[in-house]
Amino acid sequence: MFESAEIGHMIDKKTWRKLVPDLRVALLDAQFELKEAAKIPVVILISGQDFAGKGETINVLYDWMDPHFLHTLAFSEPTDEERDRPAMWRYWRALPPKGWTGIFAGSWYSDPIRQRLKGNLPLTDLDARIDQINRFEAMLVNEGALVLKFWFHLSKDAQKKRLKTLQNDPRTAWRVTPGSTQRLKSYDQLQEVAGHVLRMTNTAWAPWIIVEGADDNYRSLTVGQVLLDSLRQRLATGDNQDTPVAPKTRPSADGRSVLSALNLKKKLSDKAYEDQLAYWQGRLAELSRDPRFKARSMVCVFEGVDAAGKGGAIRRIAGALDARKFQIIPVAAPTQEERAQPYLWRFWRHVPRCGRATLFDRSWYGRVLVERIEGFCSERDWLRAYSEINDFEHELSNAGAIVIKFWLQISQAEQLKRFKVREETPFKRFKITEDDWRNREKWPQYQQAASEMIERTSTGAAPWTLVESNDKNFARVKVLQTVCERLEAELDGQVVGESTAKVKTSTKKSAKIAKHMKKTKGKSAQ
Repeated sequence: MFESAEIGHMIDKKTWRKLVPDLRVALLDAQFELKEAAKIPVVILISGQDFAGKGETINVLYDWMDPHFLHTLAFSEPTDEERDRPAMWRYWRALPPKGWTGIFAGSWYSDPIRQRLKGNLPLTDLDARIDQINRFEAMLVNEGALVLKFWFHLSKDAQKKRLKTLQNDPRTAWRVTPGSTQRLKSYDQLQEVAGHVLRMTNTAWAPWIIVEGADDNYRSLTVGQVLLDSLRQRLATGDNQDTPVAPKTRPSADGRSVLSALNLKKKLSDKAYEDQLAYWQGRLAELSRDPRFKARSMVCVFEGVDAAGKGGAIRRIAGALDARKFQIIPVAAPTQEERAQPYLWRFWRHVPRCGRATLFDRSWYGRVLVERIEGFCSERDWLRAYSEINDFEHELSNAGAIVIKFWLQISQAEQLKRFKVREETPFKRFKITEDDWRNREKWPQYQQAASEMIERTSTGAAPWTLVESNDKNFARVKVLQTVCERLEAELDGQVVGESTAKVKTSTKKSAKIAKHMKKTKGKSAQ
């Protein structure tokens, strides 16, 4: 894979002086057009061998282009804050907005390669990381990004020569460290690992450009020309690259769905509600303070029909938690800053660190609900979102987050009743808007979209819990009980079942719960 980068590519000074002025002008023009259009973010990854010119090339780009609209991100070992979150979190946050260019000196490839070289990452785990990276880059491209990946290569002899030259020059000797010499000894091993990674991630939507790094002129000119050609092509077409999306779902022949099959008549008496609310809030307070939770985090997602009681359920959870250890994120229409990023970016930034919780009042599922129904995104955008959301939640779970998702369902008649109460109650009037009434007219479309969403995104690590919410007492207790049981099961290291989020608690704890529930038997009609 690296053969073409070991044939001695070189650009003489005369050719360099002739080509560079025009290239610089063209790059500045393309950069200005990019910023004016504000539709395309450019992501440039600079990777490769030590002393192959990565830093020098970044400096050249800053010299040739307007640095006001460039920013460089350098990544080394993750900080404590970064270790408390998914491995991709620090890269998610660093993505450039539309119209800007982000240069990544070290990227999401660095850690898998480094861990593989250290012997800490089996080949099967490396391939799993590679698959995640490919899917992430596909999402970036589908969101409009231009992704350019450069690998700067040096032959072993060329690297030895460059190392010796730097050592012998007092002005550059500081760049050579004991680690540099050690990495030279592992040259062959790096070639093997890098070759495998590059081959597996050399996709049609984000291919690798391998550049011989021995000659400074050749390397800089090649990178500049590739960047210019890529910018011109994207600016001329304005189209996102087309990567595969999910197939459409077929409506059920009998018209039934997971939502229409719910029994919305379930109720809980006021007295039983008071008892069970106190019990489950107390249990949640204990679990959130469990020493084992310090190594985990919790992400609660609340979706549902308008006026189904999401806010009330969230308040009951918040009432049992330490206010210093959680945040509630109400999700509305994206801001201008958020529209300049991938649609998941505004949620990535709120991922909690270990020992903390984030409660989302509506969430990333807006892409396959309101954005789908109201036409705020294309069909191919919301179709591909199912797998992108599953990937995101999978990464949260792998990083130790306990992902708990609720869909709160009420009947159309109950919704109308609650809408009228909101209109007539001064302190609730702010809750009802014209959008609520307009969405009500599209009840069948939203129910179908929600059913498809639940079907496609209810996974073993992040199952949906469907909450019968015509009775607020019943709904709030079910939400609290589900959170407690999920936390207990996760902290005990037990397995969570698919789709229904029915979790097996330990025998001792089940007995304790059963004893308490026996006291209120007959007071609830479930």
